[in-house]
Formats: sequence, structure tokens, C-alpha cells
Amino acid sequence: MTKILVIGSCGQIGTELVLALRTKFGNQAVVAADLRDTCPEILQDGPYIKLDALDREQVRAYVIEQKIEQVYLLAALLSATAEKNPDFAWKLNMEGLFTILDLAKEGYLKKIFWPSSIAVFGPTTPADQTPQHTVMEPSTVYGISKQAGERWCEYYHNKFGVDVRSIRYPGLISYKSLPGGGTTDYAVDIFYKAKSEGKFTCFLSADTALPMMFMDDAIRGTIELMEAPAEKIKIRSAYNWAGCSFTPAELAQEIQALQPGFEINYAPDFRQAIADSWPNSIDDSHASTDWGWKAHFDTKAMVKVMLENVNSWFSAIFRNFSTWDFYTGCVYSFSWACIRMRKS
Repeated sequence: MTKILVIGSCGQIGTELVLALRTKFGNQAVVAADLRDTCPEILQDGPYIKLDALDREQVRAYVIEQKIEQVYLLAALLSATAEKNPDFAWKLNMEGLFTILDLAKEGYLKKIFWPSSIAVFGPTTPADQTPQHTVMEPSTVYGISKQAGERWCEYYHNKFGVDVRSIRYPGLISYKSLPGGGTTDYAVDIFYKAKSEGKFTCFLSADTALPMMFMDDAIRGTIELMEAPAEKIKIRSAYNWAGCSFTPAELAQEIQALQPGFEINYAPDFRQAIADSWPNSIDDSHASTDWGWKAHFDTKAMVKVMLENVNSWFSAIFRNFSTWDFYTGCVYSFSWACIRMRKS
């Protein structure tokens, strides 16, 4: 039985990835790991461990003692949140990666998944159909850390033969998990507000096009990448990946087609500058050619599923404050607690 560890399993991607991996490999084969003291109810059908990605010795001990073969390292501070706390963002986004890469280098792990992001691109990158190999001058600490991580992944593969695989995730959209503090998260929050209030104030301008992907595609594609034969993985930094691209205005139009009367207005904030530095659309032909990637959901199909499944009761919790406010508070409290503990 292949033993898999998912670090950061309670986040936006982690929860759904754990469930999908358990469906494929069995509940006991996939260990969920996060900083929570107790396992979330949705993940209680399999093993859970409280694990700090920054505690190198704890992570090493668990991987070695439990004979873990694959690690999905998802613990990170996302784009907009990272700009509020750059020192901690760099620490979290980089140190955990070195721990896992070194374990693989020493022969304890057979395979690693580490997510990159479209944040590796910057204002000098060609914005339309951004190619796999191009100028990358990221302007955020999140993007800088992801670009550095890509280089280290490639280095460990070329130098030590580490089987590490990565994808440059676009904005991810899901009704099963809340957004985690990213610049593309308006495209999740908009559905909660559409169901609870019938209107939404967007923190990006109406014509800001960004690459997006429905979470079902993202989870399926991530597992397909990890299951592909090693000889088919030609890129060991991170693959470009695309689902669909749209602007807030275009997304609102699709929602209005199914929910007449929905209203949107625009109040761009500091996240607008981040979005302006990212691509409008992505060329993912290398992923398609190398290991057969193909998205199943376009914008119209994604909007239909989201409106059918977003929980109106849950969205009502956020009636008086945005998911951004909620997550900023939570992440800030956690970040500073970690920093203070490490200084004490």
C-alpha cells in the first residue's frame, strides 16, 4: 500500500485533495496533516496528524517512522495575505519545501507534489497565452517564493534525481471550501454573496482578466500529474496550467443569466496591482502534450455547478463581512503566534 501524506490538508486545495486521494487509494493510505489540534469532521474517515510544516524534525520523524512514500506539500501563505506578512510568508513557503526535498534526496520519499502558481509571472511577462518558458519577474513575495521554489525543485531533480512534480495553479474555484486569501478569491466570494445578498462588490476592476480553474479539474489534474509515468514529466520546475479565463464583468454576466437581478459593483483595492502583474490567459500545451492534461469545465459549466451547490446558509455568515476580512484575521493571528513562539 502506497502511503501518502498531505501537509496543509485543511486548506482550500487540501481538503478536497485528501478526499479524492482516499477514494483512489483507500482511507488508511492517505494521512491528512495540518496545524489544527483535531481533525475536521470531513476528513475523519482516515488518519490525521497535527503537523507543523516548519518543524523540520517533526516532519522528518513522521515521514521516516511511518514509511511515507509520497508527500503533497500544500502549506503556504497565499498572495494577498503574504503581502501583509512577507517575512513569515517567505519562511513558510520555503522552509517546508527544503525539508521535503531533502527527505527525497536521502531516499525516504519516492515522489513529491509541490504547487506553484501563476504568481511566478510578473508585469514584464507576456500577458496573453503566457508561454511555458518566458520572462518571470514576480512582484509579490508569494510569487518570488514560488519562483525560487520552482528553481529548487528543478535543481533537486537534476542534481539528485528527486521525483518532484509541480503545477502553476491559476485561481481555483470551489463550493466545498472557502478561499484562502488569494487575489483570485473574488471568483469564489461572488457566489456566496450572489446567493445570500444578490449583489457583490468586487475588489478588482470589471475588465481584469485572470486564469481560473474549477476545483474538480484541479484535483483531477493534480492526481493525473502524480500518476503519470516519470518519463512523461519533461518539466521539473512547474507546468503551466489553464482552465478558463474571464473578467469579473464576464463572470457576473454568466451569473446573471442564471440568477436575474444579480448586481455587481467595483471597488478595486491593493489586490488590483497584484492582478495587473499576472497573465490574462495561459498556454498549457506542454502539460497537454506531455501527460495528457485537458480541462473539463469552461466558465459557463463552472458557474452552473457553483450556483447549484453554494450553501446559502453558510454564505449568510459572511453577510456583514467579507471572506477576505475573515481569513486575514485568522491568518494574521496564526502567523504572529508562530513567529512569537519561535522567538521565545
